[in-house]
Amino acid sequence: MLKSNTTPKNILILISGSIACYKVCTVISQLKQKNYSIKVVMSEAAQKFIGIATIEGLSSEMPITDMYAGGSVMDHIHLARWADLILLAPATANTINKMAAGLGDDLITTLFLAHDFQKPFLLTPAMNTKMYNHPTTQKSLTELKKMGVEILETASGVLACGEVGYGRLLEPDLIIKAVESRMTGCEKIKSIEKNIQNVNRKKILITSGGTQEPIDDVRVITNKSTGKTAAFICDQLIESGFEVTYLHAENAKLPMFDCDKVSYLSFQDIDLKISDLLTKNNFDYIIHAAAISDYSVVKSANGKIDSDEEYLTLQLKKNPKLIQKIKKLSPNSKLIGFKLTSTTDATTIQNKINGLFEMAHCDYVIQNDWATVKTGRSVFNLYSKNNKTENLTVDDLVIEITQIILNQESV
Repeated sequence: MLKSNTTPKNILILISGSIACYKVCTVISQLKQKNYSIKVVMSEAAQKFIGIATIEGLSSEMPITDMYAGGSVMDHIHLARWADLILLAPATANTINKMAAGLGDDLITTLFLAHDFQKPFLLTPAMNTKMYNHPTTQKSLTELKKMGVEILETASGVLACGEVGYGRLLEPDLIIKAVESRMTGCEKIKSIEKNIQNVNRKKILITSGGTQEPIDDVRVITNKSTGKTAAFICDQLIESGFEVTYLHAENAKLPMFDCDKVSYLSFQDIDLKISDLLTKNNFDYIIHAAAISDYSVVKSANGKIDSDEEYLTLQLKKNPKLIQKIKKLSPNSKLIGFKLTSTTDATTIQNKINGLFEMAHCDYVIQNDWATVKTGRSVFNLYSKNNKTENLTVDDLVIEITQIILNQESV
């Protein structure tokens, strides 16, 4: 059985059939020169574009081409366990759509069904622009993103068919850069996991999602928080061995892994729930990512307000800042606060951050801006009282948070 090294070095490259296959030869060659261990799986169609001998010469190993060959029937399991990172390049429309549909009729798609989503899975599309923009392909890419696949978006340029547009495989140097950055992240995570084994199991409270302030029996005032980031952080911390309590809005995304979960609806509801949790538990860290309403309706209507009214007047009252209550109830806990901004003004952002340090006594503040959130690719900045780490992906952010919890602060 194949075994993964302690230090992340194992890269599994999956090649599906496209004229862009030739670019992957450069990727394999350069990664091999950087001392990564490379194994390659080729689809039947890929073998029509590049030869097995070429891949063997570049990777120093015979590519795997037949899932039913003697001694290979369990390769979809063994290779998935061996790999520290999987790269599908090029990814054709056919392969992408089969993966999203959950089909497993060849080694590449069966490997995907056996994938451990705690490991990076990178996918680089390559196809004609119309195939790339086809609703089926775009829907499949969206579904794969939801599963945890990282899509390395296509480049624009002259395609093999002679047309100009998106669908062109990224150049090898960009693919290699993406792979190496994820492998560096894997190495940090391995180091963190090793250190976790030597520390006490710390208790963490994570708040998630957005409040709903009732207007009547069916209508509410709410915000656009989904809880997706908090759920991701929760899953990673659970996997790292921490004891996590997840305080979430009823419609927020939930973590995949088991933990104590407590739900809330309104500001009043989360106020009571967080007070109860902090009174009864000694949390080492509190990660406050919930989006709390600044205002509530003074008096919500009984039943449903008649929709025939031309105008409707609501009276709102300002809510206390819940985050300012946390340290008063749990002074020994370390507090990591989230701040969503919607401005490009650096001074305004910094003043918001300073306010959380001064008024809420946060130990750390994580800031992101609506401009990046609405693109689906949030960029985070992590502040301590003296320093700042900028432009973090959510994966980078989890690493930083874990290091903080282990008293290995990098900020």
